[in-house]
Order: sequence, then C-alpha cells, then structure tokens
Amino acid sequence: MRRNELRNIAIIAHVDHGKTTLVDALLKQSGFFRDSQLQGECILDSNDLERERGITILAKNIALQYRDTKINIIDTPGHADFGGEVERVLKMADGALVLVDAFEGPRPQTRYVLKKALEAGLQPIVVVNKIDRAECRPHAVLDETFELFVELGASDAVLDFPYIFASGRAGFATHDPDARPDNMLALLDLVLEKVPGPDVNPDVPLQMSVTTLEWSEFVGKVAIGRITSGSVKPKQKVVVMKADGKNVPAEVVNVQLFDKLGKYDAEVATAGDIVALVGLPDPQIGDTIADVLNPVALERLHVDEPTLSMVFTINNGPFAGKDGKYVTSRNLRDRLQRELQSNVALRVDDGETKESFNVAGRGVLHLSVLIETMRREGYELCVGKPQVIRKEIDGKWHEPFETLHVDTPTEVMGGVMELVCQRKGQLLHMESGSGKNTHLEFSIPARGLIGLRTRLLNATRGQAIINHRYECYKPVEGEVPHRLNGVLVSQEQGKAVGFALFNLQERAQMFVAPGDEIYEGMVVGENSRDNDMVVNPLKEKKLTNMRSAGADENIILQPPLKMSLEAALEYIEDDEYVEITPKVIRLRKIYLTENERKRNRKS
Repeated sequence: MRRNELRNIAIIAHVDHGKTTLVDALLKQSGFFRDSQLQGECILDSNDLERERGITILAKNIALQYRDTKINIIDTPGHADFGGEVERVLKMADGALVLVDAFEGPRPQTRYVLKKALEAGLQPIVVVNKIDRAECRPHAVLDETFELFVELGASDAVLDFPYIFASGRAGFATHDPDARPDNMLALLDLVLEKVPGPDVNPDVPLQMSVTTLEWSEFVGKVAIGRITSGSVKPKQKVVVMKADGKNVPAEVVNVQLFDKLGKYDAEVATAGDIVALVGLPDPQIGDTIADVLNPVALERLHVDEPTLSMVFTINNGPFAGKDGKYVTSRNLRDRLQRELQSNVALRVDDGETKESFNVAGRGVLHLSVLIETMRREGYELCVGKPQVIRKEIDGKWHEPFETLHVDTPTEVMGGVMELVCQRKGQLLHMESGSGKNTHLEFSIPARGLIGLRTRLLNATRGQAIINHRYECYKPVEGEVPHRLNGVLVSQEQGKAVGFALFNLQERAQMFVAPGDEIYEGMVVGENSRDNDMVVNPLKEKKLTNMRSAGADENIILQPPLKMSLEAALEYIEDDEYVEITPKVIRLRKIYLTENERKRNRKS
C-alpha cells in the first residue's frame, strides 16, 4: 500500500547550483523555527570544513511538515569526488529534485546524479533554479535538460517530467518564469502531487538497509536507513546481517524519527520511514536489519570504485610530534578504519612498509577533505603523490579517463587547449557560449588532471570554470609531462635567515619566510631550472669590524608562496611527501639526506 502522509525526496545537482540554499528557503518559510534558530546561509552545511569551503560534503536529513504530509528531505553533495554520498542516500528516496542553474544549464555532475536517480527508479522533478540571475535562460536550460534525459535513455513516462522555476536565494518558486511570488509553496505542492508516497508492506517481517552512520559520544554508533518492510519498536529483538553472511543478534535500544533539523524518540517506526536506530552492535553501511524469526537480507549497497590512491604514512621527520597528538602508525590505522565505516567510496590497504597505508578515493578533493579533517583532530602524517588506479583488462593495462569541461574566455582559449593536449587530452566538443566565453569538452586520462587545475587558472587569469567527471577505463596513454621545475632542498636544520633567502630568491620562488623552522631534506622553494638543488637557507652574512658607507645591501624579500593542501598534493613528485601537522603544511623529500637520495637513485 501507499503511505500518502509521507514523502521522501533527495535534492541532487551540480556543485553551486543552489541545493543547500533552496533547503534554507524551505526551512525559513516552514513556520516551525524562530529567526534565531536559522542564522546565516547554507544552514545544513554544519561542519567547519563545509562552511569554510562553501560546499556540501556530507549528505544531511531533515523533515518538514506541509499540510497533512511529512516530507523527508535529503540534501546531497554536488562535487563529483563525493559521489559515494549521493549513491548511498538515493536508496532512501522515492523522488528527486533535480536542480539546474538557469544560466549554466546541465553540467557534468548533473548528468552523473541524474543517471543514478534514474537507475534507482526515482520520480524526477526538474527545478530550474536562479531565475533571478542576470542573463538567465530558463526555457533554453529546460530544453537542454530534456536532451540530457534523452541521452540517458529515460522512458517516455520519465521524459514527461514535471518542472518548475525557482530562486532559492530569493525564496520563491513559480510555474511562470516571469512571475515573482513571495513563497516556495508551488514547489511543495508539486512534490505532493508528483512524488508518490512510499510503497510499503507493513505486515511482513522487518527489513531495513543501513545507508548512513552517525556517531554519538553517549550511545555510540547510530544506524540510519529507510525501513523497507515491517516495523520496529524500542526494545525489539533484531538481527544485523553482515557482509560476510553472519547474523548478529541485537536489541534496538531506541528508535528515532527525523523532525525539522533534529530527531525525536518514537514509539514505533513503520515501512517507508527514514529512521535512526540506537544500540545496535557495530552496524556497517550496507548491513540489513531484519526480523529475528525470518531474517532476509536486502541487496547490499554498491558504489562506483575509487580511481585515485595516495600513500599515507607516519611523520618521520625531525619535527615529528611537536604539533600533533596522534603520531604513531597504530593511531593512523585506527583512524582510517573508523573512516571506512562511514565513507563508502574509500578503500584502505596496507602499504609497502609497516607504517604506510594505500588510501584510495574518488579524487584529490575527496582525499584532501579526509586529510584536513584528521589534521584538525590532532593527527600528524605524511602523504605521497596521488596515483591513478590501473586495471589489467584482456592482458592490457587500462587507466581511468575523465570528461573535462572548461568554460574559458575566448582570447585565452589557445593556452587552455595547449595545456590539456600536453596531458594527452583530446578535444571532443567546442561551442561558443554566451558573451565572450567558449565551452570546451575533452577526454583526458585521470592522471593528466593532477595539477592541471592550477595551471589552467593561471593561464586564464582565474577566469576558467573547470569541471570533470569519471568516464570509463581505456588503454594507458603515453607519458604525461611532469613538473617543469626542480626544487630547492635544505641541507641544514634551524631557522631560515633573511640574508640567505635574499640570495636564493634570484633563482627561485621561495616557500619559506625568515624565522620559519626548516630541516634537512625539506623543500624550501621552486628552482627556476628543471633540476633539484641542495641549498643552505641558514647562511648568515659574515660580520667584520670594517665600516664603509654604502657597503650594506638593502634586503627586500618577496613574499613566500603558501600552498593550500590540495595545491601541495598536486605539486609534489614521486620522490616527495607533503608533511601535514595540525599547525603547518610542509613539502619534503622522502629521503631527507643527500646521500640517501643518491643511494636510492642508484638502486
């Protein structure tokens, strides 16, 4: 039977197309909150990293009451690197709001999330967002979205999708793009009308798949998912069905349902509800919570495989343990294993040494967010150069390829094409966009993307808009150009001296300032030539008792280049590490002394 008093919807879109801002408008117009409860923008972007970067990283659940219907809303990330979050939460929904920017139109991640929504059998509602934006083209964008549905092989019934125009920032939704009402009621009405209630069977035994895990200091792990059939109550005996086929008996201590921005304790939850279960012994994402007398497992959750890996190892430099609280390989292993329980797109294997681990994910951003989170928790570690994950297919090595989309000013388009083609990219499509921009579409090996974003932004004076998405595995292409410049490597340990840096900056871009702590083997700058050079940044000016007018030089130092974590990961080469502590990010050689580096090169 259908539960008409309940709707479960996911909001999916490309990054920066306004998902979280649209949810803000729905929260503010719901009438259930005081103004003091809804401060700022992007209210659901609750953790520090999300607020600092202005992106959604983790999927969030909220629930709103509209008329006599409860609407469970799942806000999802828009970056391709966090596609694993989208894949797992779509299992909990019956419908999807597909947001498309009224100016940009469908983008690479729009295609990806829409494909996953259609595979899950969700009812799509297209929301053409930001129609109050200058130069918007809502009808043309709607036509482009229809063409995208056709390309993805949507059925005739799905192609007759409902649509609406909206502005999340201005807080209105309308069927007429020229109208400007003062509320989002038209969107909520469309959800009630077009998205079906959950199709449930409450009289059969309990079945629920765990799609999300939360952690509480008071009760431990909280398993979140949608009940497929049956019902669950507090103190009920259940079975947790694991990936290895084992059935672990358990008792549900507490049952919680979502309400507004939080949860409340419920006496019973029935089929169709998105529920949080407290008290289960070590639940994992993909486990099935089933009835004790008739345990039947649901299909286990599958997500796309990772395409990029990095080596995580302990910090074995001279400054190890100065800043961080967790510095041993045991600390590192425990933290990575804990991350695996909630991050379904992550893979962790043992490395070549006892202190190292191979960590695989969807992209540099996916892994850098994990590193930044660990750094803020007090971990110290070293991370190697990102490497793509290759596969052997029919006796030949294959590597992941991605579709790269670049919107660039037409006058600098030649530089963009030169940079991409140097990295084995092939032009698939070129189109003159609105204004003075040109849209370029390439097929490029995933390893060619490492470090490309910074170079493209430099070549276009920061005006390029760059997006990419996973395409498929293809036979390995030739060599991709490495970093053009060598680096300056310190041969001493101590504090950098202004006199030495002044003499070095004539031939290099420095990464350190006077007074910075440095050590032997640390990278202190970028050489103007293609070879590495060992230097002494601690060299001081020799003092004499001779005095002469004008003998002293006026030292003028250029400001050092301070890299972000992502920029540092893309900058390093195979023989280098990024050293990450709670206070500093340093670049260093894997082998710190010159003798060790020579010995390694010979071997």
